[in-house]
Amino acid sequence: MPRLLVALSSHGYGHAAQTAPVVNALRARRADVALTLATRLPYDFLAARFAGPFRYLPMDTDVGMVMGSAIDVKVRESLAAYRSFHRDWSGRVDEAAAAVERDRADAVLANVPYAMLEGAARAGVPAVAMCSLNWADVFAHYAKRAGAGDQAEVRTIHAEIRTAYRAAEAFLRLTPGMPMPDLPRARTIGPVARLGRCDPAGLRARLGLEANVPVVMIAPGGIELRLPVEGWPRASAHYVVPASWGVHRPGFTAFESLGLPFVDVLASSDGVVGKPGYGTFAEAACNGVPIVYVRRGDWPEEPALIGWMAKNARSAEIGRDALRHGAFGDEMERLRSLPAPRPPAPTGVDEAVRALLRLLDIR
Repeated sequence: MPRLLVALSSHGYGHAAQTAPVVNALRARRADVALTLATRLPYDFLAARFAGPFRYLPMDTDVGMVMGSAIDVKVRESLAAYRSFHRDWSGRVDEAAAAVERDRADAVLANVPYAMLEGAARAGVPAVAMCSLNWADVFAHYAKRAGAGDQAEVRTIHAEIRTAYRAAEAFLRLTPGMPMPDLPRARTIGPVARLGRCDPAGLRARLGLEANVPVVMIAPGGIELRLPVEGWPRASAHYVVPASWGVHRPGFTAFESLGLPFVDVLASSDGVVGKPGYGTFAEAACNGVPIVYVRRGDWPEEPALIGWMAKNARSAEIGRDALRHGAFGDEMERLRSLPAPRPPAPTGVDEAVRALLRLLDIR
């Protein structure tokens, strides 16, 4: 029985959202693949995304970024977290290598923890990375912004991250994704997204709505962004929001109360409100759902995501004040009135599955 160890960044839900369609497709083709998920993401979230049994290994093998909200990076705190993580870099890699060996993994997939890639190399186990970003370039971007790019310690950390990514047999760079000129083994593949069951009538029936009432999903991503919806004006749309917001007013329903998969609700909605994150953008585009979004402003992956959405989906930017005050209804209606482009196909799923089959040396 081949065993695959999948390491996931715990920075929001996007890394797991990118990976689950690929791993599920792999196991649909080869049901004998045993799975371990190495991450500190919540078990219940993983169980809802990954089909079939898996071993849960709560550990971090990267840093990500320290977030003040779903759209704001705490730069100083992030750099401090990297310094702490890399203080004993060899020890970190030893921990990752020991985890690979204890798991008896035949291959490693990382989205996109770099210490696990270096650990797999140290353990003699083949590994690939897959993501729309890499932490080497994200770290370098924010270090430069903080005026720390030329510090010797920062240069050392950046070199350690970059070397770890180069230890992978390949880096599957998802479309859309940031350019990765420093990773010679980067190979661009198509989008990765789930396709949902589009049933607008069924969704409205669950919500008790008339056929002419638009349903708009608020999808802030895995990092909390609680909006002050109690002060929003009455709208013609009905909003689906996270249950954790605790909203109790007409016109709002908690997503979890619907008893439907996230992607089915998204595919059946008339629009989505979110931020430029790979999972929300790719799933909105591939399911043909219009989206309004608020820029993060300085997230280095953002230009690639926004540029791709402009060509492949009905999308529009709104300001932070418009989001905070719920003043985006007219823009959403404008998008809904536009001709819908042909949704891009999530071809990256099959491309990544083929790469993993080669890595596991099975067909």
